[in-house]
Amino acid sequence: MKRASVKQLGQSPFVNMGPIELRQPIPTRSIEMVDPFVLLHHYGPYEISAESNPFDLGPHPHRGFEPITFLIQGEQLHRDSLGNESVVKSGDVQWTTAGRGIIHAEGPTKEFVERSGTLEGIQLWLNLPASKKMIPANYQHVRDEDFAVFQGEDGLSAVQVIAGQLGETPGKIETQTPVNAYMIKLQKGAELNLPLAQSHYSLLYLLHGAVNVNEQYNLMEKADQLVTFEQDGDGFSLKATADAQLLFLSGEPFHEEIASWGPYVMNTQTEIMEALRDYQMGKMGYLSVTAG
Repeated sequence: MKRASVKQLGQSPFVNMGPIELRQPIPTRSIEMVDPFVLLHHYGPYEISAESNPFDLGPHPHRGFEPITFLIQGEQLHRDSLGNESVVKSGDVQWTTAGRGIIHAEGPTKEFVERSGTLEGIQLWLNLPASKKMIPANYQHVRDEDFAVFQGEDGLSAVQVIAGQLGETPGKIETQTPVNAYMIKLQKGAELNLPLAQSHYSLLYLLHGAVNVNEQYNLMEKADQLVTFEQDGDGFSLKATADAQLLFLSGEPFHEEIASWGPYVMNTQTEIMEALRDYQMGKMGYLSVTAG
């Protein structure tokens, strides 16, 4: 394996999003995006209870990209204008293709709020190419136990293959463009080599713990938590210096102009104005404020 060079290291600074504070490793001043990934939020861990529930996002629209949730801890209710309603639990993934438009709402379930607990997750915005921005909306929810898992040779590592492929291990999510998404869990001392598709732009984000990358760079909480790779190698190596959990993402870049505003990711400002108009005219569907 020829190790790919590290392109950039990035931190995961806190930003305010309405009533909540969350980490935002993409975009930052130094890393605007990793084409085709335009935004990555790491929310939580929040202690949710009847007295404290700031993470309850009412109905809101999206167009032109795929909003994706990797739920790390807790329980969320998803509802959308396609008629889907599902409870997303720890380890589950919900992969929404907004396409021409969808309205959805998400937040901790009533039962979870009543019994109290910890909520944590990753919200990822995966861009769609111009040719697919206006495709019909779609929603996929895959449970934690339904993903295939690749086990490392040392018995100390497990890679959940969410989308794409890892060797002979397939992902469960059907993607619109070539994408790999893995959730990696390492016990302290684990050593793991993972392949890279050289045509992809790739990133690795540390949620918890500490790892060494390519025997050269250290990722740890409250320091560098993100690494991006050059396209000059066919893999990278990890060594866990503590129990760790990481998200790996790679995808074919589009190299297209992006115009974004609020919940829309398009190619031109004219398309943003069209999205605003279409939402106001009800062309993205309807969703009640409350479930049921």
